[in-house]
Order: sequence, then structure tokens, then C-alpha cells
Amino acid sequence: MNNPQFAFTKKNYILMLIGIGIITLGFIIIGMDSAPHGFGFLGLTLGPIITLAGFIFEFYAIFYRSEKK
Repeated sequence: MNNPQFAFTKKNYILMLIGIGIITLGFIIIGMDSAPHGFGFLGLTLGPIITLAGFIFEFYAIFYRSEKK
């Protein structure tokens, strides 16, 4: 019988958790903006950039492939 291999390794899951943390940090920064309706620097610039970086990191974590077979 064949030995089934899982799609993700332990390192993939660790990287995915880090990506979720980065995304969460971005949303927290957006919420910390003291300007009305979030129209300040944190809500319009810094928070979305960090959130986008988190999503990009998630793609990296999903597509990461270890050299070990």
C-alpha cells in the first residue's frame, strides 16, 4: 500500500500561523487609528500595507516546499 503524503509539512503550518499573526497585526493597527473613521496614516497607509504583506506571506507559506522528500 502506498504511503500517503500530506500536502503541508509542519513548517508550512508554522509559516501560516506567522502569516495569520501578521494579518491580525495589520487589522489591529488599522483599528488603532485615532482619526475619524480611520482616515489617518495608520488606517489608510500603514495598516493596509502590513495586512497585504501578511496575505503575501500566506501565499508563500502555502506554496513553500521543503527539499526533503
